[in-house]
Amino acid sequence: MYTLITVLIFIICILLILIVLVQNSKGGGLASNFQASTQIMGVRKTADFLEKATWALAGALLFLSVLGSAFIPRETQNGGQSAIKEQVEQAVDPNQVPSFPNAAQEKPAATTTTTPDSTK
Repeated sequence: MYTLITVLIFIICILLILIVLVQNSKGGGLASNFQASTQIMGVRKTADFLEKATWALAGALLFLSVLGSAFIPRETQNGGQSAIKEQVEQAVDPNQVPSFPNAAQEKPAATTTTTPDSTK
């Protein structure tokens, strides 16, 4: 579902870019090409259509963006805990003093000394 919403958002963005580029900031744009008032969509109706299409696509983009955030795939890790929380719990405390083995607690290694035989 998330992929479908993402594709729809992408298509709406492309259409919105095209419609905005067709419009002229001074009311010309695509509407300036139609000079005769006897056409089905005259100058004013074309500008109205482009404006309504812009608002409709902007509203659809907003709606699909909010809807898409609800369908973001979320992976469950360790019973629903977040990965950041897991990393914090496994982190080593930098203030902790390392425990080195104490030399006095170690047993000395058994040494075998050989004495020279004086009885030959």
